[in-house]
Amino acid sequence: MTTWIVGDIHGCADELAELIGRLGIGDGSRLIACGDLFHRGPDPAGVMDLLTACDARFVLGNHERAVLRRVHLDPRRADGSDRPPLREHFPPIDEDDLRGDGDRPCLVPAERRRDLLVFLQRHSGYFLHSRDLPGAPRTADGRDFLVVHAGLDPGIPLEENDPFDLTRMRHIDRKGRRWWYEAYDGDDLVLYGHSSNPLPRAHRVGGRLRTLGLDTACVYGGALTAYSPELDEFVRVPAAGRRAA
Repeated sequence: MTTWIVGDIHGCADELAELIGRLGIGDGSRLIACGDLFHRGPDPAGVMDLLTACDARFVLGNHERAVLRRVHLDPRRADGSDRPPLREHFPPIDEDDLRGDGDRPCLVPAERRRDLLVFLQRHSGYFLHSRDLPGAPRTADGRDFLVVHAGLDPGIPLEENDPFDLTRMRHIDRKGRRWWYEAYDGDDLVLYGHSSNPLPRAHRVGGRLRTLGLDTACVYGGALTAYSPELDEFVRVPAAGRRAA
């Protein structure tokens, strides 16, 4: 069982379908998404169907949290252990009900909007530790790993982090001069999204990979990137528009 972590998908279903095919998900491999699954991109419903078909797990991003907060289904604890009971019935859902962070639209056909709200309740909280995965995979150099959407406050225990920080953090000072990962000194490899970059954002200390950002801006014409901690390998699919150019 090989584990692959994929960065922000943002509704890019065509690229996700190609990535899943290349990774062999469902045939001895599993997929975990870093959040921000739907907003901005062209085919949120397609992304939902692909993730459902391969039984992918995902942590909540800032956009998912905004949607769940609007319908009073967002957990308040970092580990998601206080999630509300599953809700399957909703009043009529309009486009504004699915707006993400910053009022980003989520272009889901009216007949699929309920499906999306039900799907989002399958989340794994605001972080997912490798110890909580069947088979407990470890990195190529024998460490545990942690998946989170944006980052974490390295000065407090993980479980005490605020969901706002776990889904939105980039810097740890008000002037934005220091990235959170520059202060992180934990043993676990942290895999995250949120902060887009043309290439995976690798932070190493003493030659050892300590954190890895996987949002490579697919929705902006970059690529969709997945990484396997066990294999220490990347697979990237260029954005469709970029390939057409």
